[in-house]
Amino acid sequence: LGTASERAIGEEMGTHYFITEWPTAIRPYYAMPSAADPSICNAFDLMHPKMELSSGAQRCHVYDQLVDQLRSKGLSPEGFEFYLKPFQYGMPPHAGWGLGAERLVMTMCNLQNIREAVLFPRDRHRVTP
Repeated sequence: LGTASERAIGEEMGTHYFITEWPTAIRPYYAMPSAADPSICNAFDLMHPKMELSSGAQRCHVYDQLVDQLRSKGLSPEGFEFYLKPFQYGMPPHAGWGLGAERLVMTMCNLQNIREAVLFPRDRHRVTP
């Protein structure tokens, strides 16, 4: 989703919400497709009415499936050997997620710009504190 779409949905929802059942085609190669419907992956985004706060997914842990997903995204498995090698020996089911700490602070403090929530903000004109 783009920023404008996120804000439009956020205005409609008026509170935090989750987006689930993401299409597998638009998520990264390592997102695990749903066993019930492989066109949907086991992923989520936690949204604030103004922006995404967190994103996560169950990771694909089956070697052959992971290789197929790389190829379906137009990527070469040879370029991912360092990542794929452990999966050849077996990998337990696992998941991951990330939280934008500055985004969380921005929303909790009702700040208008993320630079207000960053200790040493950088942009194209400012590289050092």
